[in-house]
Amino acid sequence: MERESFKSRLGFILIAAGCAIGLGNVWRFPYIAGQYGGAAFVLPYLGFLLLFGLPILMMELAVGRAGRSGAAMSFDNLEPKGTYWHKAKFLLIFANYVLMAFYSVVTGWMFYYFYKMVTDVEFLQGTPEQISAAFGEMLSNPSLLIFWMTVAIVLGLGIVSLGLRRGVEDITKKMMICLFAIIVVLAIRAVTLPGADEGLRYYLIPSLDRLTQSGKGVGEAVFAAFAHAFFTLSIGIGCMTIFGSYINKDHSLPKEAASVCILDTFVALMAGIIIIPSCFAFGQEPGQGPGLIFVTLSNVFAQMPGGRFCGAAFFLFMSFAALSTLIAVFENIVSFWMDLKGVSRKKSAGWNIIVVILLSLPCALGFNVLAGFEPFGPGSCVLDLEDFFVSNTMLPLGGIFFAVFCSSRYGWGQKNFFKEVNTGKGLKLPVNMFIKVYFRWILPILIAVLLIQGYMSKFAPELYAKIFG
Repeated sequence: MERESFKSRLGFILIAAGCAIGLGNVWRFPYIAGQYGGAAFVLPYLGFLLLFGLPILMMELAVGRAGRSGAAMSFDNLEPKGTYWHKAKFLLIFANYVLMAFYSVVTGWMFYYFYKMVTDVEFLQGTPEQISAAFGEMLSNPSLLIFWMTVAIVLGLGIVSLGLRRGVEDITKKMMICLFAIIVVLAIRAVTLPGADEGLRYYLIPSLDRLTQSGKGVGEAVFAAFAHAFFTLSIGIGCMTIFGSYINKDHSLPKEAASVCILDTFVALMAGIIIIPSCFAFGQEPGQGPGLIFVTLSNVFAQMPGGRFCGAAFFLFMSFAALSTLIAVFENIVSFWMDLKGVSRKKSAGWNIIVVILLSLPCALGFNVLAGFEPFGPGSCVLDLEDFFVSNTMLPLGGIFFAVFCSSRYGWGQKNFFKEVNTGKGLKLPVNMFIKVYFRWILPILIAVLLIQGYMSKFAPELYAKIFG
């Protein structure tokens, strides 16, 4: 059977960017930037994105394009005979399922808040305490969470079932274009608010004094930027490999990967420009953590002229960002079983609806029925456990795996990797001794440091604070 392909290069770029552009950009990035002094976090983040986010992205795309498959068969097709690199496919796809088990729940939050902004005229008329309490009330309602989680899963897999071109490409392209339009309108609104200039200075001008005042150490801020640069591109668990398998060899992969990185970074920076100046304009704290967009920003919209419209537009933007990642990872999951078992797209999508709903239930119930399960101590929940497994374990481990597979002579090897990366028109990756050493040794070691740092911060916080604080 002839392999599916994108109708256009723009389709690939927007879909791959849609996979990368998710809640890490528009939810996590702004509140982490707020916690670590704004530009003191943003600048090292951009540097780390170039240093190791871009190389791993190129590796995933190269493996997919050369192997003509996602994780299901690409390693089988590229590995030397008698080796067992292909066994990793099952751990990679398992990580995709765990990612969807909590990502679909959080996507449901975005859908619900958009719905609430549109339909509940009294929501933003409440007191700040009432608006803040609405987030907790949502989490404590299991039927509400399960309903919106199911909507997200059925919508995402339903789009994937329509096919690569008619479903994934056509719908994601339209959604991403709308996302870019909304984010520009919201950014213009944010920077023109009275008092927003102070927030812009906080966000764009580095200051070690602000970092010190935030209670965070320089080492901690640098490692936060280090970690987020890796996580923001959705790399390490094969999500991008499937999209590499759908593209032709007309353009070099550094060119394609750079285009995806630029769009991903643009959205992250613009999300910060929307959120941080808005918080400053209305006297809200931008470093409030995960509740920033649901609690703090909802109170911002309540004070803002035309706040209900801006709130609805903002959560529509958030819903598009979350759904684009959902669709991309579901495409990876559905295609995995198509390639591995030869099942049809609709059949694979159909039974995965049931599987993902069942896998997502513990996360949805973790805030209410299963609230007593606190895997990392008081205040933690199922979502924290699943997020730690994916973000702090599988993404860095997968990054190391791709780096070693593409560089080791016992794997695919650097000669084959560099040839595939530089095939096509456009930007080329220079192949010299420094690049070879960096890709073979320095890159996997850096990612291993990230893996160790993540575990130390969780299980040995006092030692972590001494070293990185």
